[in-house]
Amino acid sequence: MTVLIKIIQLILALSILVIIHEFGHFLFARIFKTRVEKFFLFFDWPWAIIKRKIGDTEYGIGMIPLGGYVKISGMIDESMDREQMKLPPQPYEFRSKPSWQRLLIMLGGVVFNFIFAMVIYVAVLSFWGETYLPAANVKYGILTDSTGYAMGLRNGDKILSLDGEPVDNFYSIIPDIILNDRKVITVDRQGEIVDVPVGREFIPLLLKNTDVIDARIPFGPFVISEFAKESPSQAAGLASGDEVIALDSIRFEWYDEFQGYIAANRGKPLEVTVKRGEELIDFRVTATAEGILGIYREPTDIFEFNTKHYNFFEAIPAGVAKGFKTTGDYLKQFKLIFSRETKGYESLGGFITIGSIFPGVWNWQSFWNLTAFLSLILAVMNILPIPALDGGHVMFLIYEVVTGRKPSDKFLEYAQVTGMIILLALLIFANGNDILRLIRK
Repeated sequence: MTVLIKIIQLILALSILVIIHEFGHFLFARIFKTRVEKFFLFFDWPWAIIKRKIGDTEYGIGMIPLGGYVKISGMIDESMDREQMKLPPQPYEFRSKPSWQRLLIMLGGVVFNFIFAMVIYVAVLSFWGETYLPAANVKYGILTDSTGYAMGLRNGDKILSLDGEPVDNFYSIIPDIILNDRKVITVDRQGEIVDVPVGREFIPLLLKNTDVIDARIPFGPFVISEFAKESPSQAAGLASGDEVIALDSIRFEWYDEFQGYIAANRGKPLEVTVKRGEELIDFRVTATAEGILGIYREPTDIFEFNTKHYNFFEAIPAGVAKGFKTTGDYLKQFKLIFSRETKGYESLGGFITIGSIFPGVWNWQSFWNLTAFLSLILAVMNILPIPALDGGHVMFLIYEVVTGRKPSDKFLEYAQVTGMIILLALLIFANGNDILRLIRK
């Protein structure tokens, strides 16, 4: 069910964004009296599920649930309609319009994606506000993995600043280190202030695993709320409301120590001590091969989150600022992808990666925040100067405006084919990375 919810959210978000993007092209085309022959959500190969012609435009939904397009008369695009291009130019065709009008038509999709993202951020901030975990409220310090340990971090460290700048949002620490090339992490280690240098050799590892640090939580109280399917603990006789006290007579201070002990004894019988009422009871439970007892603890308000609320008029500048910051951060991340030093290309992902960022339960706040983020990504990706993308068409149009010479139709056809090959290769590479990561798990 979790996977299904993620898939539905992904398809819905991308469908909304494709419609918004293509509507940007459509609107500017109509403004400049350019005929739009088709406006489709998804690709209509080999046929369309729904289609209806209104005026000069055929609207529809295609068979393949991926992307969408508008077909503009007299334009060399992915349709590669060479027959139309052999005919004399018509006044309503894209190729007959002045270069500045063609430029605006091509920029329409990107512009609408940017605007749509800003609108979403404004709406989300005005309706829900912005919730985050202040670093100062991570009262038990951090929990780190082997990568963090190699960097010099230790469990229980309280992160104070990055390069001398105080840290506010705890979950922005790792992205901040990656994107802003932070050199020093200052921590409070049991009352001692320690500077931890950030070596550039760790950036590729941080790109692959942004969960290097988490908030450390205490073990107790561990009261069982429910059980996983085929739970070995439930089968052994444990019940909801039981408080887990110890494993093999070992009492834990931290939850990660508890998890580590189970992982180290996976597939082995453990003596689980629980408190039921006023009585202590021991059960023999064999952890699964994955190191799981199959129990869930009752949620506790361990940390105090902050929520910044906005009225509508406050949300407008805040939403716009968030949109620009998110775009800037993505451009920084995009730069890392092509760096040999950081090997960011290894972290590039396809549809599985994109789908995984959605929560496994339906949450409208998360959905709209992620949709806004994807809208900005779509805008940035489309403006890249690659033939077959909007940015490729814009590049040739700018050349035409500057030089006064229009590239030949034959050249544009070759460029379109080249761009489509490049995009296909990138698509295969990104989704191939996803498959390799699944295999390696």
